[in-house]
Amino acid sequence: TGVAHASSCSIQVSQFLLARSAKTRAAPLLRVGSYGSCDLLSCRKSAGVGGKWRNLFAEIEVARSGSPGSPEMAEGNGELVEEMTNPKMGEGAGDGERTEDYTKLLEYGLDKKVAGKLDDIYKTGKLAHSELDERALDALKEFPVDGALNVLGQFLESNLEHVSNKSAYLCGVMKTYRQKSRATQQGLPTPAITVQAKGPDEDKIKAILERTGYTLDVTTGQRKYGGPPPNWEGGTPGNGCEVFCGKIPKDMYEDELIPLFEKCGKIWDLRLMMDPMTGTNRGYAFVTFTSRDAACNAVRELNDYEIRKGKKIGVTISFNNHRLFVGNIPKNRDRDELLEEFTKYAPGLIEVIIYSSPDDKKKNRGFCFLEYESHKAASLAKRRLGTGRIKVWGCDIIVDWADPQEEPDEQTMSKVKVLYVRNLTQDTSEEKLKESFEAFGKVERVKKIKDYAFVHFEDRDH
Repeated sequence: TGVAHASSCSIQVSQFLLARSAKTRAAPLLRVGSYGSCDLLSCRKSAGVGGKWRNLFAEIEVARSGSPGSPEMAEGNGELVEEMTNPKMGEGAGDGERTEDYTKLLEYGLDKKVAGKLDDIYKTGKLAHSELDERALDALKEFPVDGALNVLGQFLESNLEHVSNKSAYLCGVMKTYRQKSRATQQGLPTPAITVQAKGPDEDKIKAILERTGYTLDVTTGQRKYGGPPPNWEGGTPGNGCEVFCGKIPKDMYEDELIPLFEKCGKIWDLRLMMDPMTGTNRGYAFVTFTSRDAACNAVRELNDYEIRKGKKIGVTISFNNHRLFVGNIPKNRDRDELLEEFTKYAPGLIEVIIYSSPDDKKKNRGFCFLEYESHKAASLAKRRLGTGRIKVWGCDIIVDWADPQEEPDEQTMSKVKVLYVRNLTQDTSEEKLKESFEAFGKVERVKKIKDYAFVHFEDRDH
């Protein structure tokens, strides 16, 4: 019959026997490729073997014809042919096309399907193995397989053009997936997007970036433009240089906000807060200018500004908060002990502020304020201390932002004639306070409330 025909027969025999063994849950009689064309020819010519092979070929023809008498064989053979002609369906299929990183992912402990999906993403060029850190890989390893595949699918569909830290971005996608899954399990409503959220005008954003030389960094939680400006030689802007912009339309992005705010002065950075659950912005942003004058100008010009028809934004001065309030601390701990303790949990702590009990100077009042070197450091500390897992000397602490201390403008300060005095003992009277402060100038009156008081002077200079 010829070598070609024999080779074809060998494949058919192998497929048939594998299908039959699968249906009967028996071990396969032959492995695919275990008989080559020459082997099959020699078997057919051997004494006592030809009859067996003829019977097998007859069974194959019955199975191929879809005989009603052999439904299992016909069905099984069809499934097997489909599986063998589609290598993606077989277990471990496509391994020959895998990158070197696929093996690394398996060695790290990732599931085969997850490793395969991640390797497919590598091939697109949207992500390199070197861009994933241990945090992201560990999270993927702990994720349920279906969830990990879903997350990687979302990641692949995301616009990563302005994403500088893809590992952190992937972690953000996983966090959002967990939140949605948890809300669904608890029967809580989850934001649903019935219409695809309108994205930014990429052409306009590219034009802005080329014109200004600024960068745009995108994460799942925010879109940050600038910071610091190109070739900036000054320091970081201080208090009073940042404005809060609220009531922003949910489908508005930097391409509309930047041209508006840069009219008021030089922008240090603009941070548009994003909602990863919906893919739209949260309705507010923070804009930091290089000077206080520019920030004040933005408030004056843009507060209650109609940014779209019927849509007015609100703009106010924002004060970066570096301070945390911590409650339920042991009252017998002093400042140095608290400083040493809280330094363990987050970097950047520069000061601990406590208030002594008016009646017992050796005890604090059960709370303190933690002052950090930056808002970023304070935010990190708040996340770590506020998990509920950290106990301070066995106490469950309460952590929140301290009320910001706003700096009044010079015009307001020029009219102030009232002095605030705190940390007074119970036996301190208004008369005693007035007598003490009369040494600095004429006092009109004193009003004491619990452990603090207000001293009203006749003249501000006093």
